[in-house]
Amino acid sequence: MRRKDVVLMATVTSFEELERPTKSELRQFAELFKPLFQASGDEARRQAVAALSRSPNIPPAVAFFIASQPIAISAPFLAGSACLTDEMLITIARTQGGDHARTIVRRENLSPKVIDALVGLRHARRAPESVRRIEQADAQTTDAAAALPLQDAVAAPVTPAEAPLSEGAARAAREEALRQQIKNLAAHLHRAPEDRLGLRTVTEVQEALLVRFARAGEADGFATTLADTLTASRWLAERIMLDITGHQLATTLKGIGMRESEALFVLERFYSPLRERIGDVTRSRILWDALEEDACGRRVEAWRRADRHTYAEPVAPTAPVEDSAERLAVHDLQRRRLAR
Repeated sequence: MRRKDVVLMATVTSFEELERPTKSELRQFAELFKPLFQASGDEARRQAVAALSRSPNIPPAVAFFIASQPIAISAPFLAGSACLTDEMLITIARTQGGDHARTIVRRENLSPKVIDALVGLRHARRAPESVRRIEQADAQTTDAAAALPLQDAVAAPVTPAEAPLSEGAARAAREEALRQQIKNLAAHLHRAPEDRLGLRTVTEVQEALLVRFARAGEADGFATTLADTLTASRWLAERIMLDITGHQLATTLKGIGMRESEALFVLERFYSPLRERIGDVTRSRILWDALEEDACGRRVEAWRRADRHTYAEPVAPTAPVEDSAERLAVHDLQRRRLAR
């Protein structure tokens, strides 16, 4: 095994020394690399990938092969290689899972095409999870039926005409039980009452994108991702960010369930006064601790409803407004829209 590790590293080193490899040399390297890589140990693989992540001449087949490896090996290549095209990055993010997608987010220069694909990943990942939960519920129901005593099972025979109706009713009952299970799980995870259910919650990829844009000071990209996270208009995201105190953005980030460490970083990047320290704590942490997650979630939902009222079709004058917070938000948004 050690001899194969040495051969792999020697091959990589020789390839790195080629400033302008010919087509023949690229083809030869592509043919040699994969079998040598697969025959080597994990440490040699990591060293080879780290070295190749700095090379601008990796053949496309080799680049895609490396990027598809487990994240413990492929991370430096995903984060830094210039040989990965937009199509490769999108394919890797869609097929290899969340760890690969979060590593791709850390790349310095992401095109709008890749960013849009990363933001949209959450829609494609919800369906398989729902199917898995339904299958689990079906399996639990089947196990429970199998555990019934035989006399209970035959006590009330079902005629052929009744069978389809009974099967449909049983499936409806399973689906309702599944809905209740998901609601209970959501309430437990968010540690909030029932009115927390249905609120916008940031995904891991969206959170990584928000942090990335804050780190780079790209307010435009941040506003676009925030609007997508809220499923709201771009104007609402910009309105939130225009509050120079940072209070509205802090309310939003806490309302969508963003992690504290990431949220504080974002606030301090966009609002420099929040970096100031008072004693042993920063102003950003004082602001964050003063906010209640439940209240923030309700406030964000009021903003979103107001945003929908503003950009939706006109409604009848008698249409009810649910609460005073929403009424004020609707009035504020409409007034500012007309002023603009």
